[in-house]
Amino acid sequence: MIAKEEVLDLLKSTESYRVERTTSTGNMDKFCEAICAFANDMPASRKNGYLIIGAKDDGSIAGMKVDDALLKKIAGIRSDGNILPLPTMSVERFSYPEGDLLVAEVRPSDLPPVRYRGRVFIRIGPRRDIATEAEERILAERRCSFMATFDATPCLSAKLEDLDVDYIKSNYLPMAFDEETLANDKRDIKEQLASIHLYDRDNACPTYAGIILFGKNPKYFLLGDYVQFVRFAGKDKGGDILNERQFAGPLYKMLPTLESFVRDGIITQRPVPETLFRERTVWNYPEGAIRELLMNACMHRDYQANMPIRLYQFDNYIEVMNAGGLYGEARPENFPSVNDYRNPLVAEAMRVMKYVNKFNRGVTRVQEMLKDNGNPPAEFDVNTITAFRVNVYATTEADLSKGISQPTSQPTSQPTSQPTSQLEKSVVEKIIEFCNEPRTLVEIATYCGFKDTRNFKERYINPLLGSRLQMTIPDKPTSRFQKYIIL
Repeated sequence: MIAKEEVLDLLKSTESYRVERTTSTGNMDKFCEAICAFANDMPASRKNGYLIIGAKDDGSIAGMKVDDALLKKIAGIRSDGNILPLPTMSVERFSYPEGDLLVAEVRPSDLPPVRYRGRVFIRIGPRRDIATEAEERILAERRCSFMATFDATPCLSAKLEDLDVDYIKSNYLPMAFDEETLANDKRDIKEQLASIHLYDRDNACPTYAGIILFGKNPKYFLLGDYVQFVRFAGKDKGGDILNERQFAGPLYKMLPTLESFVRDGIITQRPVPETLFRERTVWNYPEGAIRELLMNACMHRDYQANMPIRLYQFDNYIEVMNAGGLYGEARPENFPSVNDYRNPLVAEAMRVMKYVNKFNRGVTRVQEMLKDNGNPPAEFDVNTITAFRVNVYATTEADLSKGISQPTSQPTSQPTSQPTSQLEKSVVEKIIEFCNEPRTLVEIATYCGFKDTRNFKERYINPLLGSRLQMTIPDKPTSRFQKYIIL
């Protein structure tokens, strides 16, 4: 709220788009119109407006007494429903030797146009008037620009030092931009981060996207920003807890840790006889499917909620649950055909770091990988407004014997240290034959009939590097221009 001394300065100034003075105490329409006009902030100054009751036009104090009834009456304007959207305002009484003043301080609305009984009032210099159609359109366009997603808003209690700036400079920016662009960019790091919405210039602080992705301690600012893993004995939460872990930290560190944990701590394999002399390996879950669900949970979760992402494992299924239901254009009736992003900046950064592709194929790929591995389809609960949940069921002998899916080889989502089976040998031969000239990872995977390029690279490309394949840009393994060619 404005200080007592500042009120006197306002009285001495001429009446402007920010100040309206009056000695009236009963003209409620006048007060409401003034508050509505201040909230619309037609000049786009983003400065508070002031309705001062008890002051004359020349700025002198009228000598009136402001009682509690008048305070309550003016304060009640905020929530009586006549001004919509509800204005953000505060009301205070100031006493001076010459008399009292009642000051209503009104903050510019982030959701203009603001209307009083259906009409839009604005300030044109010292005058208040009804907005024209063109002026209403300007206010409506301004509303769209103010409606930033949560990850784009400033984290006011954070500083630049709370970001891992060294990692951003050395790793993330080279992934996001080519060498020439970075070499020609002479701006300081704050300006560079602001250009990709990781830093807020106006408030001189990181955005929440910056904290979530690259913060040194995101959980300090967002209490629910972690993944909770619990292994329950049995088939429900009533069983004993066999294992419990928390995964916290910026996404650039947490996501690879999660990937390793899923591969080493959740995924198991067992041999299943195919004939009298032959066995094949079956996994309880395809690693790629669980990874995809966790990446989606981190990308789409509501980071304002205090509930962590839950990764619960039971004897026969896994539950992944995150705060925040379907968002934007995505609704139960069009899921999974229609997608929308609650955290577009986080989603884009995860795409740059190659954790997601933003092709809106995540759910389809999960179901395909489950089918290939012999698992029942995943069950998605999309009817809860405040949460999103999916259950993935493990493979069973009954599923395999019923022929839900009888894979003739290991699922393509599972990496192994060396390609050894006959099928894998034929894939290696295809790769070597195809890479007689430089080829991208996507080109190689497509030629060999694989969709999941990440796991294809881990399973087939990486074991061949240095022995039969080489990178065209070996000093930058993650370069978007990377290609592979035979030695």
